[in-house]
Amino acid sequence: MTKPSLVLLHGVGLDHTMWEPVVALLERELGSDVEILTPDLPGHGRRDRVAAGVGLADLAAGLIDEIPPGSHVVGFSLGALIAQHLAVHRPDLVATLTSVSSVCRRTPPEREAVLARLHMAETDFAGTVEASLRRWYDGADVAEELVQRTEEVLLANDRASFRACYRVFATADAEIGPELGRITQPALAVTGADDPGSTPAMTRRLAEAIPGCRAVVVPAARHMLPVQDAPALTEALTAFIGDNAHEPA
Repeated sequence: MTKPSLVLLHGVGLDHTMWEPVVALLERELGSDVEILTPDLPGHGRRDRVAAGVGLADLAAGLIDEIPPGSHVVGFSLGALIAQHLAVHRPDLVATLTSVSSVCRRTPPEREAVLARLHMAETDFAGTVEASLRRWYDGADVAEELVQRTEEVLLANDRASFRACYRVFATADAEIGPELGRITQPALAVTGADDPGSTPAMTRRLAEAIPGCRAVVVPAARHMLPVQDAPALTEALTAFIGDNAHEPA
């Protein structure tokens, strides 16, 4: 019997390496029972550049070959929007859905704020990287080498691909939001209590939009939850996957 897969999708401007703290703990907790996969999103890491007009469906389509049918799919930030799209449009690939630090149905002020960040991404890349690091890590108990590693990954991005994917992140919640009620897979939404962008209110909004979705808010955590508090996220994931181990893989 083929063992189930756990697929971890990273956020905009990052790559598969952001999951290393979580993967190390998952391997210890789950052993060889699950195959853990951490693909790079299109336009990121080792993948080819994406076109300026790329959309959420395009990013999802670029990952289909990376996700075995019946996987436990975990998405972080932009990766969460992609995972939600896959749960709706390719339910054969998604046995369970976990959205980590996900936006959901932004309010007008929330949309105005992210569009301002998009404008900065399009006009001041270095400033965007600096602002992202402050928003993700300020006040967080995270080793300086991990923050520096995040900075290095962000600065290594192809600028055009970054801008194109950031536009998807800034706008695609309006696209997937009306479809969230179509998700039938077991679902979990997790965010940090101190995340200023993917707020606890958004996670509760997401849990209300997806039928039967659980919400977990991790105390004292900011946006980079998989880096800042890998143990808390791993605990939530392993409990959720364990509860739904009967789902087809």
